[in-house]
Amino acid sequence: MFVIIGLVIVFGAVIGGYVMHHGEIAVLIQPNEFVILGGAALGTLIIANPPSVLKACVTQMLGLLKPNPYGAKAYAELLQVLYEVFQKARKDGLVGLESHIEEPEKSDIFTKYPSFAGNHHAVSLLCDTLKVLLTGTVEDHNLAEILDVDLEKHHHEGMLVPHAITTVGDAMPGFGIVAAVLGVIITMGSIGGAASEIGEKVAAALVGTFLGILLAYGVFGPLAKAMETRLHAEHDYMLCIRTALLSFARGDAPMTAVEFSRRNIEPHERPSFAELEEMTRKKAA
Repeated sequence: MFVIIGLVIVFGAVIGGYVMHHGEIAVLIQPNEFVILGGAALGTLIIANPPSVLKACVTQMLGLLKPNPYGAKAYAELLQVLYEVFQKARKDGLVGLESHIEEPEKSDIFTKYPSFAGNHHAVSLLCDTLKVLLTGTVEDHNLAEILDVDLEKHHHEGMLVPHAITTVGDAMPGFGIVAAVLGVIITMGSIGGAASEIGEKVAAALVGTFLGILLAYGVFGPLAKAMETRLHAEHDYMLCIRTALLSFARGDAPMTAVEFSRRNIEPHERPSFAELEEMTRKKAA
């Protein structure tokens, strides 16, 4: 929602100021310039990235239209599911978790928390790590390395998308110049014509430069930054799972492991200790 609001403000301010200077909107409607810039941007994106990144570009852009899924409610659910999992492991041993981690989509623990159950990577990170602990052959420092490698690779894969969008954004002013130069070439072919005709062609050429700069700094740059921010939020969420797993693996009590995870949450999203106690008491009851 905020992405749409921001784009409306950007284009509204630019076009509104242009109209206030008695500019004609019709002059800005140059389909040929849109074809040049849009086609060049799309071609650049296709040349520089594999199909998986192109698909992820669409997915992440559409995701920006939705609220940030990693808010206070998501963290509250995460802390509760971690507590339930660790508490069950404490009572029944890690063997008691086997059915839950082998088929998490059927687990009566995970299905109670839709925001967690719907996060494929979060579920995989928790379940796969518990499977490793179930083998009983991994030391704490090795487990930390496994988790760090997993999180680093996942974050790196996600960051390919904002990097791709940033690359296109950086190229847009150059494409705008290309469009302007092509317009000047056309204008030079009509140099002997009426002054009004030449002026129209020059204006059309300059629209390409205008669009290239506007799209670079008003659209592609902010979109890439918004995607990057969303990915950092996801990474912080995964770090909470990592912290809790490492605490549990070294023998801490379930409540202690969950408290370590809580301290890893950004302060504006973090539930208080009293709220955490209330949530865990409900689960214990």
